[in-house]
Amino acid sequence: MKPLIALRPSPVLIRSLLMACLIVLLAGCTIAKPRTDDPLEHFNRKMEKVNDMFDYALMRPAAIGYQKITTPMMRNGVNNLFDTVRQPVNIANQILQGKPLYAVENLGRMVINLLLGFGGLNDLASALHIPKHDTDFGVTLARWGVPEGDFLMAPFLGPTTMRDITRFGVDSYLFDPINYLQRNHGFKDGQYYIPTAMYMISVRQQYLSAEGFLRTAFDRYAFIRDAYRQQRLNMIYYGNPPAEAVEQLQGMNDKNFDPDQLLQQQQQWEQQHKGKNKPPQSIPAGAAPVSTH
Repeated sequence: MKPLIALRPSPVLIRSLLMACLIVLLAGCTIAKPRTDDPLEHFNRKMEKVNDMFDYALMRPAAIGYQKITTPMMRNGVNNLFDTVRQPVNIANQILQGKPLYAVENLGRMVINLLLGFGGLNDLASALHIPKHDTDFGVTLARWGVPEGDFLMAPFLGPTTMRDITRFGVDSYLFDPINYLQRNHGFKDGQYYIPTAMYMISVRQQYLSAEGFLRTAFDRYAFIRDAYRQQRLNMIYYGNPPAEAVEQLQGMNDKNFDPDQLLQQQQQWEQQHKGKNKPPQSIPAGAAPVSTH
């Protein structure tokens, strides 16, 4: 007799079951409130310096070199291509968030740009006024009430939170076609890592024009942390956060918050550093890129 062949579930079935379980587990929750405390600040400040060294040794030189050998039109095409290819990340999370209309609009963008935009190099969908809705698994958890946890400056990843750091694993493994290609490649010499490397360099290149903001920051670490939290709040509420959430994020409800004292400290810092030439400071890997659309 021939041995029985074990039936193996397909990856599509596994993903569908995982998403269904997440919906069941997360159902009935409300959007988590933002936090302003930073219990890991001591660790985060040290890790920020480590990440900055890594950026100056590798990522920033690569981004500068990429910018020198490419034209703005070429870079815009590469950005459009990666934006189109990674749309399944948005679509899957919008379904999990109960936003089917947003998922359909992003699906429409992907199909139009792939079929009519030269394989995604041309953002024809934006020319047709089809909106884009960026999201990820961290936003999905937030919209279903999962608290963000402590702010974290993750090694080599940049600013994130205990909740948001899950997006690097879940989105990459379940929804990102680039990562799927790497796991199911037919190459032998590491060529399958080229798309990921190009994506990281193209994203880092978009930060170059924004480095001036950090050179004038009163507290560079606090600027990065607060900017990240503001960006995530906007993503969670799709660009329209309620006033109470903004006030809580800004610490307006904190009894110890003194805006006059903060302004005085900033003015003192500016006077101390007035006229001093400071070296350019890098943008952390996890910050939001400057839009190219």
